[in-house]
Amino acid sequence: MNSTFTPVFEACSWEETAQKIYSTTPQQVQQSLHKNHRNIDDFLHLLSPAAKPMLEEMAQLSHQITTRRFGKNIQLYAPLYLSNECQNICTYCGFSMDNKLPRRTLTSSEIQIEAQALQAMGFQHILLVTGESNHTVGTPYFLQAVEQLRSVFAQIAIEVQPLDREDYSALHEAKVNGVMVYQETYHREVYKTYHPKGKKSNFRYRLETPDRIGQAGMHKIGLGVLLGLEDWRVDSFFTALHIDYLQKKYWQTKYSVSFPRLRPATGTVEPNFVMRDDDLLQLICAYRIWNPDLEISLSTREHPVFRDHIIPLGVTAMSAGSKTNPGGYVIAPESLEQFEISDERPPAAIAALIAKKGYQPVWKDWQIEY
Repeated sequence: MNSTFTPVFEACSWEETAQKIYSTTPQQVQQSLHKNHRNIDDFLHLLSPAAKPMLEEMAQLSHQITTRRFGKNIQLYAPLYLSNECQNICTYCGFSMDNKLPRRTLTSSEIQIEAQALQAMGFQHILLVTGESNHTVGTPYFLQAVEQLRSVFAQIAIEVQPLDREDYSALHEAKVNGVMVYQETYHREVYKTYHPKGKKSNFRYRLETPDRIGQAGMHKIGLGVLLGLEDWRVDSFFTALHIDYLQKKYWQTKYSVSFPRLRPATGTVEPNFVMRDDDLLQLICAYRIWNPDLEISLSTREHPVFRDHIIPLGVTAMSAGSKTNPGGYVIAPESLEQFEISDERPPAAIAALIAKKGYQPVWKDWQIEY
């Protein structure tokens, strides 16, 4: 049996990690900032409270590293929500099974209409998103959608329920470019309180999902936590620990990280830990300084002012014009969204803003040959 991230995770105490983060000294931060090559301990120093007074220096360094590695390019993508069916109870999510809302799964013809709308906006990179309902939207449904859309878009990634290795192999064979899977929180006990029912309540199965994706040879794996469920500093350290492990084991795979902050949704809870804008800026800079090769994505959950100012400081991809409900672009624009977005500007406006800042909005990065 292949080894997984679980032993690495279990060897790292949440409480001891928190103690290290909050006892970091300014001297340790400075040492990490001035290294040529940084490790996971340096990331811990850079996301600590002791690093906050050095945020300007971190932002400048993050800009330099990003420009050197990625140039002045920002990839644009959009989510395409296929279904809000879900068999889990997640207390923070609008799609949670216990929420009494109209459920919808797009048909092939509806998928085509939504895809054409996104294509008309200029998108060539899309993220297919569903709730977690194996019976309604399982691997056969995903494969059919990918087969239908791969002639329309240059790259297709998915954000769906965790699957078995064989499913990821089939999706990889179908030319899915990447899989996004979020642990939500790495605090095992807190995880249980937010996921009381459904397959998602299996903490270990979700924790080992990136291993199964890596074993399937997927081109890119995206990780992240739902910022607000637990202490963002500790959760982010465990996310980085996970990425560090994956990069060493599945070294041919690319990695990305996203920063979903807990946003309003029907029937949801308020954040336990509030993450301010300067906290998120610090986290983005910490990731970039620690890991120059990491792709960093920012969604429309963030408000326009923050997104405008973050462009030169570490991100490599941004969503635009997002709708978080199945059929939200054309078919059912008024249906319930998974969460509220903050930046409602159209994609063309985001592209123009990126260009105004001296960056290149990238609609099409590269294309898989079929």
